[in-house]
Amino acid sequence: MKTVRPLALAAAVMLAGCASSGDAAPATHGATWWNPLTYSWSSLSPWHWFGSATEVSEQGVGGLNGATAMNEQAVGEALNDDYQIRKGMRGENGKVITFFQALDGKEVKLEITGETSVSEVRVMDDSIQTTSGVKIGTPFSDLYSRAFGACQKAAGGKGVECRAPDSQHISYVFTGEWHGPEGLLPSDDTLKKWQVSQIVWRL
Repeated sequence: MKTVRPLALAAAVMLAGCASSGDAAPATHGATWWNPLTYSWSSLSPWHWFGSATEVSEQGVGGLNGATAMNEQAVGEALNDDYQIRKGMRGENGKVITFFQALDGKEVKLEITGETSVSEVRVMDDSIQTTSGVKIGTPFSDLYSRAFGACQKAAGGKGVECRAPDSQHISYVFTGEWHGPEGLLPSDDTLKKWQVSQIVWRL
């Protein structure tokens, strides 16, 4: 008669204990087995517990708002240090404007402007949405039936900017294909096919 090795016996006991412990329902009731080889360990990370913390609301974008100082550290911390922050300057209406860009790799995902504190945030990151569920790619027709009273040509002439319904601080920039005269709004039928390319929050 062969002698069972202690290690093999201990392993068998542990497996039996795992299978019988807890309040797991019998297999006939739809119980599933936990497989450590296929389990997504990244789901245990704190940032997966409550979903993305960055969204656009009346109060701001994530932690960015009118109280956020216009410096690299404050901007980065307000975005949970999820992005690389880059500072830039440009001329606008005879003034020198300071801005920060939040990058993911080489892609600009947000642009933040203001003087001593944040006054405007432009969101191009399709993983960020508003509290009402609007995100990059949302069609015009999901939000508006017509442009009149809500939309105007976007700054710089690229696209159409529309005030978000029932909002004092949020607007959407829509872009799409159109071959009409520059400076005029496209027809409502054309706009229905356009999509959100930027979400803008202003103080």
